[in-house]
Amino acid sequence: MKNTLIEEIHSIKKGLISMSYLVDQSIERLKYNNVRITPQRHAILEYLIDKDTHPTADDVYQALESRFPSMSVATVYNNLRLFIELGLVKEMKYGDSSSRFDFSSTEHYHAICTECGKIEDIYYPGLDDVEVVASNLTGFEVTSHRLEIYGLCPDCQKNSKL
Repeated sequence: MKNTLIEEIHSIKKGLISMSYLVDQSIERLKYNNVRITPQRHAILEYLIDKDTHPTADDVYQALESRFPSMSVATVYNNLRLFIELGLVKEMKYGDSSSRFDFSSTEHYHAICTECGKIEDIYYPGLDDVEVVASNLTGFEVTSHRLEIYGLCPDCQKNSKL
């Protein structure tokens, strides 16, 4: 099931699959794992799929609090942890900063603006075998990897020239 979902996520980035289909597939994965689908859980998942801004838990909470006034920040965190455990979401930790959450489970990298913190996804198939190469060169049993590129986003470049 995981490979199919990864292929679907990659396809949606190419605009081939509708967001509602991806939400439906993710809901099916939750049900398969005996997870109850609450309105809040559904909304959090939908928000993460729809927004590719790599939101913080607080961003998710603020975006949904008007729809769910009784929802707490703890509800958002608990759902994010569940989504991480089931492989639907990746947590991106950056030192002392708030973690950001990324729905896409396809291997991709990030360009991060050092001025405003904006994060853009980078898909670069040339690095698909980086774990195998690293393992062969070092003898490590590689479990994962993460690549981040830092610089100024186009908006901050424009603002710095003013």
